[in-house]
Amino acid sequence: MPDASGAPPVSTAVLAAAGSAPSTATQMFGSGLIGLREGLETGIVVMILVAFLAKADRRDALKWVWLGVGLAVAMVAAIFFVIHYGTSTVTGLTAEIIAGAASLVAVAIVTAMVLWMRTAAKNISGELRAGMEQALTVGPAAVLTLAFFAVGREGVETALLMVGYAENTNGSLWPLLGLLLGIVVAAVLTVLLYLGAVRIDFARFFKYTGVFLIVVAAGILAYGIRALQIGGVLPGGSTVAFDITAHFDASSWYGTVLGGIFNFRPEPTVLQAIAWVLYIVVVLCLFLRPARVAATAEPALHSS
Repeated sequence: MPDASGAPPVSTAVLAAAGSAPSTATQMFGSGLIGLREGLETGIVVMILVAFLAKADRRDALKWVWLGVGLAVAMVAAIFFVIHYGTSTVTGLTAEIIAGAASLVAVAIVTAMVLWMRTAAKNISGELRAGMEQALTVGPAAVLTLAFFAVGREGVETALLMVGYAENTNGSLWPLLGLLLGIVVAAVLTVLLYLGAVRIDFARFFKYTGVFLIVVAAGILAYGIRALQIGGVLPGGSTVAFDITAHFDASSWYGTVLGGIFNFRPEPTVLQAIAWVLYIVVVLCLFLRPARVAATAEPALHSS
């Protein structure tokens, strides 16, 4: 349904601008990298819990860890499909409003998780071991709950991010396949890490993939704003910041990458452009700023 300016809904507008949906490789690459990062984060959490139980000679508790992991995965899958099914079955301006609101919620949660992981990664191993040690004294329910929430926290972020990421693929299953392949690769890497067969510079890995997720989230934010503008919730839907459609080949490799992965459109509204720039500047500055723990590291070295 067109808005007051005569523009088609966001999903069709993006596809019309591109001439077709983003290429299969583009759809799979972006979601695959998301699956790799989020899957590796989850795998590290599970690896820490399993290694602690093995070292503590409490392999009898492993079944409760795996049950908690399974329940968390089922919950995440349910969240993804409920949101995705809900947004795909509603049409018209209501669909745009729901898609826009879901995208903004996804951006908020993903941003919080990315910034949280930036500092928590340094202490997550000790916190998980301490939590598992306490859970073992409480009983199986506590072990299951710890595993459930530790994995579910990462999984909910992935589900929400994928819902927002896949909005511009017009119902294509390629992003989901790419996500699953990324998770499979992450699972293999986790096993190899546990066995000591490979080593990864986690600080560098999570830094670079964190920057990637922030840029993806910025595109989802712009998408959500445009959807809400078309739905009449936000103003400025007909006020274009710039228009480079005459010089932008949406069918080229860079067009499919920018559109398929980062939700870029060659004629953004002023509100979209401002929100995108502000988000990138603020969140990247917060993410890349030196961690506070670095300031206390020097005295600790001297004391040793």
